[in-house]
Amino acid sequence: MNLSTVFFDIGGTIETFRYDRELRRANTPLLRQCFEKAGISFDLSDDALCDLISDGVAAYQKWNRQSLIELPGIEIWLQYVLKGIAVSGKKLASIAEELCYLYETRYYMREMRPEAPEVLRKIKELGLSIGCISNTLSLTQVPATLKNYGILNYFNPVVLSSDFGHRKPDPSIFYHAARILNQPTGGMVYVGDKINRDILGAVRSGFRLAVKIDHEYDDGEVDLGATPHAKIDTLLDLIPILEEELEADRRKAGKGSGPGKIKGIFFDAGNILYHKPRKGRNIRRFIARHKLKAVADVRKEKSKLKELAFQGVIDRYEFYEKVIRLYGVTDPDILAEGITALVKDATTVEIIPGVPETLKALKKKGYILGIISDTATPIQEKMNWFTQGGFGNVFDSFISSKELGTRKPAPVIYEEAFRRVGLKVDEAVFVGHKASEIKGARDVGLKTIAFNYDKNARADVYIEKFSDLLEVGLLKEQ
Repeated sequence: MNLSTVFFDIGGTIETFRYDRELRRANTPLLRQCFEKAGISFDLSDDALCDLISDGVAAYQKWNRQSLIELPGIEIWLQYVLKGIAVSGKKLASIAEELCYLYETRYYMREMRPEAPEVLRKIKELGLSIGCISNTLSLTQVPATLKNYGILNYFNPVVLSSDFGHRKPDPSIFYHAARILNQPTGGMVYVGDKINRDILGAVRSGFRLAVKIDHEYDDGEVDLGATPHAKIDTLLDLIPILEEELEADRRKAGKGSGPGKIKGIFFDAGNILYHKPRKGRNIRRFIARHKLKAVADVRKEKSKLKELAFQGVIDRYEFYEKVIRLYGVTDPDILAEGITALVKDATTVEIIPGVPETLKALKKKGYILGIISDTATPIQEKMNWFTQGGFGNVFDSFISSKELGTRKPAPVIYEEAFRRVGLKVDEAVFVGHKASEIKGARDVGLKTIAFNYDKNARADVYIEKFSDLLEVGLLKEQ
């Protein structure tokens, strides 16, 4: 697929930033005034208030870098900065966003890289679109900063962790940005300064290139996790890289290489890419160890709960807890043990033979590859499994029932998959195993391939080994 878009990180990439104690101490009165405007006052010196704010946000950032969840501003200030301090949530809610904005603009010194406007202009002249994906506490800081620099009009979309709810390197925020443009990630470049956030996230979500730019800022984290495709010292160094990629696209187009009529292949995940050979073993041992007996129709009630979890109505840990309670468990320690057993069952997977090699071969042939998965498991966790299996960077799209709020065989989940990478229905195929899900794909007009399939599955093509995909005639039609 051709190069289409360049996404940028903001802090450390489009701009440099730094801070010191003196800067934060000098700007603390501005945050105090913000608190007082809402009727919240502190019997603290500016030094003490500065420490309270800095330490609280640092504690939050330590948590969110592990969880990859970005909380709403009100929760950041209530749960972390002002933890243990009696304060009105209603009053705080009225200024939470302003506090986040002030923290990010007054507790840091930010400066646009001087070459940024010229580089953005040249990228546009190359015919490429531009967007940003930024981790940020504030909903308004990044747009305001880009506007202040005079470059906001270059960026569409502007994707913020504070709005999306998940942060880099979670692949879901990268896939979300790509879906806004209805483009596959395989036609995109991402430029950022942090390997453990920017490069790792872009690589795992299938970006064509992940480019690291130098930025002298030490946040105390070990900056590892992936290998960038290129390293640059200034944004100007990006232009020849893009020109080279565009020229490669032109040469490839001249040779007429690439997929035929079918351009995209979408896969179910469980029992197609991986399976769980010991599924249920840990929970059965847990039940036997505690001599538990069901106090409800477990199969029926678990099915209802799974539906809620797959749609994102309840999170997966709430799902696990409710399942354990179906056995009459109320003791917190036993509940925790049961949840751990279910987590082990859900996350112990084996990659199906032939999957890594076949997917890489299909990717090399130029197919857009995507996943359509009914799951309560975060995309980040599944991508970890795929990375360990050796194919964590091949997917251009990942459609999750939890993220979409509906599950197969609802038509919208299939339509979202092919439309969001710019394909028509007759240009895509679905690979699945459940009869109902394959039927759902056929009902919207997708061609279908059955693998590890139900006996009553009706598909256009049936394969016995995953590697058989490379010989399917349907994928060779011109």
